Amino acid sequence: MKIVADKNHKNSLSELEALIKNFESKGKMLSDGTRNQIKIFQLDRDEVAIKAFGVPNFINRVVYKYFRKSKAQRSFEYAQKLLSLHIKTPDPIAYAVEDSGLLFGRSYYVCKNLNADLTYRTLVHDKNYPDWRKILVDFTVFTFELHEKGIHFLDHSAGNTLIKKTEAGYDFYLVDLNRMEFKPMSFKTRMHNFSRLTPHREMVAIMAQEYAHLANYDPKETEDAMWQETVNFQERFKKKRALKKKLKFWKK
Repeated sequence: MKIVADKNHKNSLSELEALIKNFESKGKMLSDGTRNQIKIFQLDRDEVAIKAFGVPNFINRVVYKYFRKSKAQRSFEYAQKLLSLHIKTPDPIAYAVEDSGLLFGRSYYVCKNLNADLTYRTLVHDKNYPDWRKILVDFTVFTFELHEKGIHFLDHSAGNTLIKKTEAGYDFYLVDLNRMEFKPMSFKTRMHNFSRLTPHREMVAIMAQEYAHLANYDPKETEDAMWQETVNFQERFKKKRALKKKLKFWKK
């Protein structure tokens, strides 16, 4: 197993290896997805989250072995990049890759655990959440900051921004970092980046008006574009879900 740690955890490689090797049998489950799992462990005095990425298909096992960085390595390096740009994300600690001979095995990303107060998804499901509108506006300011810094977070969806309440307001932390681009963003790309967040027109309208103010865009053009991108995504999502149901039916 190859393990790469940040400068503050160079002396913890054996402890990190032990945690990862015992991932299946130990730790507290935080997220048990169909492809990936996240568990909480104790590392010295810190509580850490370890994300185990699922073993990819055969072709990707070759690709990740010889041609492309693993999801765990990209998560680690992108987290360091974000912090260098003063964008918050749980502190990256290490990544690890299992080597199974000629093929790529499984990879793991380790970061400090963040006990968030909510995610953006909370706002989608609970309009009566305290400071609902303020958090939504502040989130839009946060997204605008990402765009201005050339950070294209490709998985900018409802569950991938953790939110912590502070004395000064709210802090936003990006998670699930393995798909990102760093380059200037066009108006269309910026609007598309909001498409996966919410199906609610009212939320889109609030975000669009705030974004237009920040970027000095035309408010109506911004709202129309942001809502159209949202509608397009929702239609694609519904078609994809319907296709999955049909495939499951035929498998039965």
